[in-house]
Amino acid sequence: MKGENHYRALEKMYLAAPINEIFKPRIKVSNGSAEIEIEVNGALFHSAGAVHGSVYFKMLDDAAFLAANSIVPDYFLLTTTFTTYLTKPISSGRMKSIGKVVNKTKSQIIAESIVYDDQEKIGRGNGTFVRGKMLLMDALGYNDA
Repeated sequence: MKGENHYRALEKMYLAAPINEIFKPRIKVSNGSAEIEIEVNGALFHSAGAVHGSVYFKMLDDAAFLAANSIVPDYFLLTTTFTTYLTKPISSGRMKSIGKVVNKTKSQIIAESIVYDDQEKIGRGNGTFVRGKMLLMDALGYNDA
């Protein structure tokens, strides 16, 4: 699958992942980029009353992953490394992550992402993604587009 059909299929695949029942994200994938948005709620907090770092990581990794997979039409990509920087806590509002591809070689794709609250950057990350063994058409939800 290619182009708009591929982007919509990636969105369906992402939303079909059981973990996203917790986050209830909104998503948009395009060529080399992806945006994910969630509403902040207390179920995402650590015991000091702000969003846990694992949520930042998920938002950043997922946006970068989808941006990378947007340019690979046949295989599910895997994250091999991902560096996360948390710069500001959040305890209400929305989190929006934007990922984009910054480099592609025959064996890997490098993508960056930034997560925002309603007003400013609250974290950033970058990762390396490689082709996995699973075909996208075998991934949960991909063919539901």
